[in-house]
Amino acid sequence: MAVFRPFAALRPTKELAAKVAALPYDVMNSEEARQMVAGNPYSFLHVDKAEIDLDPSVSPYADAVYEKAASNLEEMVRDGVYEKDETNCYYIYRQIMGGHSQAGIVGCASIDDYLENRIKKHELTRAEKEEDRIRHVDTCNANTGPIFLTYRSSAALKERMQEWMKHQEPEYDFVAEDGVRHTVWVIACQDTVEELQEAFRSVPEFYIADGHHRAASAVKVGLRRREQKPDYDGAEEFNYFLAVAFPSEELHILDYNRVVRDLNGLTPEAFLRRVEDKFEVSPYPGKQCRPEKRHTFGMYLGGAWYLLTAKQGSFDEKDPVKCLDVSILQENLLTPVLGIGDPRKDQRIDFIGGIRGVSELERLVDGGMAVAFSMYPTGMDELMDIADSGNIMPPKSTWFEPKLRSGLFLHELGE
Repeated sequence: MAVFRPFAALRPTKELAAKVAALPYDVMNSEEARQMVAGNPYSFLHVDKAEIDLDPSVSPYADAVYEKAASNLEEMVRDGVYEKDETNCYYIYRQIMGGHSQAGIVGCASIDDYLENRIKKHELTRAEKEEDRIRHVDTCNANTGPIFLTYRSSAALKERMQEWMKHQEPEYDFVAEDGVRHTVWVIACQDTVEELQEAFRSVPEFYIADGHHRAASAVKVGLRRREQKPDYDGAEEFNYFLAVAFPSEELHILDYNRVVRDLNGLTPEAFLRRVEDKFEVSPYPGKQCRPEKRHTFGMYLGGAWYLLTAKQGSFDEKDPVKCLDVSILQENLLTPVLGIGDPRKDQRIDFIGGIRGVSELERLVDGGMAVAFSMYPTGMDELMDIADSGNIMPPKSTWFEPKLRSGLFLHELGE
């Protein structure tokens, strides 16, 4: 069974939590982060993207940036922005975005569970992105951004969470600038902590929903600390990393759409003929095309929308990866027709999270891009089936909303 244990979090005071909480470091660039923190010295971006407090000429990966992150965090603790809980606790973290609500438990996952695949992955990671967070976590001596985990539902966990939320007052409750409501309950009652810990023992494995790079980096920092302390006994904090675990049925995956800069030398007419080799193509007049079922795609080309339906034989329904819509589009259109072989590296393709809407695809194509594709969202069952099979999803397969805020919980690694 996987381990998910309580810990004593370093947390912002109740009065400052809303000002501290920040979007994850990797959803904005440095200049956008500078604009976001204007007039707010408490924002956690001063730790997560500390280059914003240095001259813009300084590289985000310079030693000075990681040193500044650590000093900013130390200053926030010294100034009383952060306080540490006296006992090991669990925390309930609920987010409400529009009509969607999701509630998870904040705790610590085991690096051994990650290494032994009881924490399952569905994405590849890039070494340079890992190295950035390795240096950040190591220098700050803390996990500063939670890993977004999910698990197949547990009735015992759900019942205890609902009971606590119903009868206890929250510690934090605020609406962020993007309209998402964030509510946190602290579970310090040791009887309840033990009940939750026991309930987690019935969860055989976790799945990384979002945060593969943060997870890989946290694990590598833990392994580095083990090398530095060969007599470790496994109880040290560096053997664990910060995470929020949500039941899978509460999570909301949005579409992750594609837009391409050119038609690979084809005229629009020739391009449409090539598309018809593997897709049924139907004009979609008068409105935007947002697919309503698997294996269908919206395509915006030349100011008009089309509905594409994958033809039989263009994919293998028995293969959990090849039957994904992102795979079908890649293998039957993006690669053979548009010449995009590696979407991770090809500069001709961009990926647009569904939170920005289908109108963003129209705006980009009307503004000079060649063609856009709206996708049907990947399902949670598809994600977990692929992780169970040991396979990897194609890049940019999932877009989770709402995003977990950073800075509400920090997990110190200790000596």
